[in-house]
Amino acid sequence: MRGLQLPLSQTQRIRLQRALEKLQSLSCKANSDASVTVADTIPVNYEDAFLKGHGTTDLNGDLVATVCGVVERINKLVYVRALRARYKPEVGDIVVGRVVEVSQKRWRLEINFSLDAILMLSSMNMPDGIQRRRTALDELNMRCIFEENDVVCAEVRNFQHDGSLQLQARSQKYGKLEKGQLLIVDPYLVKKSKQHFHHLEQFGIDLILGHNGFIWVGEHVEARDSMVVDQANSSEQSRVPEEKNQTHTPLEMRQNICRIANAVRVLSTLGFSIDADLILETVELSSTVKIDIHDMLGSEFHVLVAEREAERRSLMGKRKR
Repeated sequence: MRGLQLPLSQTQRIRLQRALEKLQSLSCKANSDASVTVADTIPVNYEDAFLKGHGTTDLNGDLVATVCGVVERINKLVYVRALRARYKPEVGDIVVGRVVEVSQKRWRLEINFSLDAILMLSSMNMPDGIQRRRTALDELNMRCIFEENDVVCAEVRNFQHDGSLQLQARSQKYGKLEKGQLLIVDPYLVKKSKQHFHHLEQFGIDLILGHNGFIWVGEHVEARDSMVVDQANSSEQSRVPEEKNQTHTPLEMRQNICRIANAVRVLSTLGFSIDADLILETVELSSTVKIDIHDMLGSEFHVLVAEREAERRSLMGKRKR
């Protein structure tokens, strides 16, 4: 059962095994050549020209896989995306990282890549929101923006000649993340989609699904345009002392953050693809069966989530027919 390290009873083990077998059979019916292991033959149309990509080779006239993973097809390119591998970035990816070093005009971030990513001082918005050249004073005040161990959200800008990544955070939706939890899952569990920033209004939570497998669950923060900030500076100066005093997070908000974070942990343990809809369904299931936050990481809830996911996919398959 995918090497799950859970203290299961005999009944729970049987229930979980049945649910996972059902999920596997449904996946095979949906796409028989989706998952491959080493030396498996990948079906292709030899009449049409195709390109052999990473994780494939030609053996006795057949295209076979050299790694375990999922077959991906982009136009004529056929390759195998390895599972449980380190993050392979692409330009435009939304990533969440942790600052590991503050150096000259740049920050270095750990983003689950083989090399640290670089965020230049010139590649982000300044706290005052004004578009201007960076000065020596800005460089001296870099630790006032980000310091070591801060969690930051940014976007992959380009690749350097040495293979390292350069990030940019010029939008209001990027920047420092506070009052929340940083979760680390396998990058292949986070599928690419049009939206990786989610505001869960019913909980007042911001959910950021980083392409690199770093997931942020934190208190909602309103993103404001820089022009609005400039116009409101005078009125906000009088309220700064009051806002500084309100640095604590309410108990209900912390409970919501923990419940959603535990839902992500359960989905990661079971190896399910992680998206906002599935996370919300898992949270609703925990509330429906009245499971406490700390009990969500127990064996029984893992079994319930697996059974619920098998039932959901089965219903989806019937509707498509």
